[in-house]
Amino acid sequence: MKKTYLYTFAFFITSSVLISCKSKNGASEKTGLEYNKQENGGFQVNNKFRRGPGPGLVEIEGGVFVMSGSAINMPGEELANYNHKRETTVSSFYMDETEVSNRDWLEYLHAIRRNYPTDYEYYYNELPDTLVWRRPLSYNEPYVDNYLRHPAYQDYPVVGVSWEQATRFCEWRTDVVNESLLRSQNIMASYKEVNGDGKRPKQATANATPRPAGQFNTDMYLNGQYDDKGKNAPRDLTPNATAATGAAAQKGGPRRTVRLEDGILKQPYRLPTEAEWEYAALGLIGNTQYENINNNKIYPWDGLGISSAKSKTRGLILANFKRTKGDYMGVGGSLNDKGSITVSVHAYVPNDFGLYNMAGNVNEWVNDVYRTNTFEAADALNPYRGNYYMDKQVADPATGKLAKDKYNRPVMTAAVSAKKQTWAQKQAADSAAKVNTYADQRGYRDRDNQLYGEITLVNDKSRVYKGGSWDDQAMWLNPASRRFLQQDEATADIGFRCAMTMLGASEISPYGKPQFKPKKQKPFNARRQ
Repeated sequence: MKKTYLYTFAFFITSSVLISCKSKNGASEKTGLEYNKQENGGFQVNNKFRRGPGPGLVEIEGGVFVMSGSAINMPGEELANYNHKRETTVSSFYMDETEVSNRDWLEYLHAIRRNYPTDYEYYYNELPDTLVWRRPLSYNEPYVDNYLRHPAYQDYPVVGVSWEQATRFCEWRTDVVNESLLRSQNIMASYKEVNGDGKRPKQATANATPRPAGQFNTDMYLNGQYDDKGKNAPRDLTPNATAATGAAAQKGGPRRTVRLEDGILKQPYRLPTEAEWEYAALGLIGNTQYENINNNKIYPWDGLGISSAKSKTRGLILANFKRTKGDYMGVGGSLNDKGSITVSVHAYVPNDFGLYNMAGNVNEWVNDVYRTNTFEAADALNPYRGNYYMDKQVADPATGKLAKDKYNRPVMTAAVSAKKQTWAQKQAADSAAKVNTYADQRGYRDRDNQLYGEITLVNDKSRVYKGGSWDDQAMWLNPASRRFLQQDEATADIGFRCAMTMLGASEISPYGKPQFKPKKQKPFNARRQ
């Protein structure tokens, strides 16, 4: 019986290998044509795609939760501090393990100075406002001069950055990560080829690969506006594709740039939505079994208290916040939260998603435009208020080339239609001159929008921030709490972290869980017909 099992198993393995070898490229279920074959037209499919987070991110498996369900109204507390409670579903996504630190921001500033050495305005505009530390009745001048740049604070969260600056950092980070992926795999010329090896200056020779001026841009690259193909660039299987000649000639025939269909480039880094942030902060995945949430949370950790119940750390505060109106860190000789201002972005214990400081340290910008009752009207799946739909401006309709600004970024224009236009409409000379009433959806289904910006401080540039900070008391540590600030303003207690959309299946790990196993149809073989 044992031998029979072994023979059967061996036959199964051998058959699987033969089948996989026979159809290693895969074939269309609808036409029968094999993929990745030049003789079949050169349609290319990545059969080996494996998704994964970008640098610094962790996986957040989405699901249903009650938005603002953790809120506990204290006596005298304004209801505007919370959203309308509503059952909401958040799709799976990626999120930064920590807040963005001063070291991260200095890397951003260094890249600006390296790529645009004479653009002092660009550099100045991205400098955090260190004057946020100044207060008329406090001696905070050392923080003004040292907090951003001194190595003592390099692992502390960056502050003094506006929502607008944080958004631009996300855009820059996207491009740096994607350029690094392409150059490290020699899909584009390697950094060593374009910058030298550090031991000696790069020699200007006929075979030298010049580094394009300015910052790499993912959108422009995907649109075919970078002619930089390294030795591992994908083969171009299009019939009659022309191979490069001379110094640019490569082995294996013609090469092409990476496409979105190849699955190599990462999705854009961005600020998380308010729903994503609150869901990730709660970390209910640690309290869930078989779709049952055993107990809810009012903080990112279990229990009703704000201090550790474990024997070795009993009594230690679990976040960096202000315990009373004058107690910022505890008693000398036995400091509690150990931070008079901010602390390291890796301080304290992460929540059940592995995220640090989702309560306290610094408040964090999220993507949403603020309204008091956003989620009373918002969609139940991935709720968000703040959409302003934009299109990339085409510079040459004949070639599809995009218009770009002086920083190599696509020129964006307000979207003019909620549906795909006909070719004739798209080419119409007056299409760009239409009134763009469709693009701005920030006030959609907003009952009181006629009042915003008129008799209240709330307007379409008011952005939500959440999480509580070193300068806040415990009520603001609740993930449901929310406040707002103008998107061009900054404070000493607001920082941020980035998120990224997760593509594909919502389930992160199917192992050990019941799964349906549909029967796979045998592939079409034209020779047998």
